[in-house]
Amino acid sequence: MSDLTAIANLSILLVEPSDVQQKLIIKSLTQCGVKQVETAATQLQALTMLEKYQPDLVISSMYFADGTADTLLQQIRSTPRTEHQAFMLVSSERNKKYLEQLRQSGVLAILPKPFSAEAITRALKATLDIITEEEVELEHFDITLLRVLVVDDSRFARKHIIRVLAGMGIPAPVEAEDGKQAIEQLNSQSFDLIVTDYNMPEMDGKELTETVRGSNTYSHIPILMVSSEANDTHLANIAQAGVDAICDKPFEPATVRELLFKIMS
Repeated sequence: MSDLTAIANLSILLVEPSDVQQKLIIKSLTQCGVKQVETAATQLQALTMLEKYQPDLVISSMYFADGTADTLLQQIRSTPRTEHQAFMLVSSERNKKYLEQLRQSGVLAILPKPFSAEAITRALKATLDIITEEEVELEHFDITLLRVLVVDDSRFARKHIIRVLAGMGIPAPVEAEDGKQAIEQLNSQSFDLIVTDYNMPEMDGKELTETVRGSNTYSHIPILMVSSEANDTHLANIAQAGVDAICDKPFEPATVRELLFKIMS
């Protein structure tokens, strides 16, 4: 199935209080080939609709009369039936604190207003990657036997990462909430790959990487660092710590697949 056909088959719930913005976003989605869009104007309406059917993707504005994208996403992630719901934010919000909370909860994309056709198409393709399982073929590894350690202080972020990895055929990884717990896991069992967040309490991703690289036992394990930091100097410092690849948050399947192939082959 081509991407265009797959995009046309996507079902989307748009949560946007403004009628004008609803029309503009639906027009952009239609131009990308999307045919199935339901709308909600409030958090309560969105949650009520999600009880009845589960769309492939929720596209949400940042603010509604009865909540925010963050409170909506927390509700979605806290409900077992919807905890893996693909979620995308469309907002002109520039407050890093708000946006960071959403990144930690596993959003697929954060698009500014106005957004380009290229940006929305990429986000829709990321949705397809999430819902269409495609096993990664690695030259020297059977992906289904890969032992992965996922390190992130956000439970929601860990779940999102695990879902992306599962879609590639990687079995349930071991989880750790910070670098300190990760070291305890590394001392008790073997791993083929570490996927770690950067910002964490106790021991952050950079300190974890330096500890791993300084070890005689597990210094060989490839490390994929996940960071929402866009600062070039900051990223250079992370790279110097000894990571094999750096992946932005949101954790996009296509990017992860490419990085996995690069560092594991």
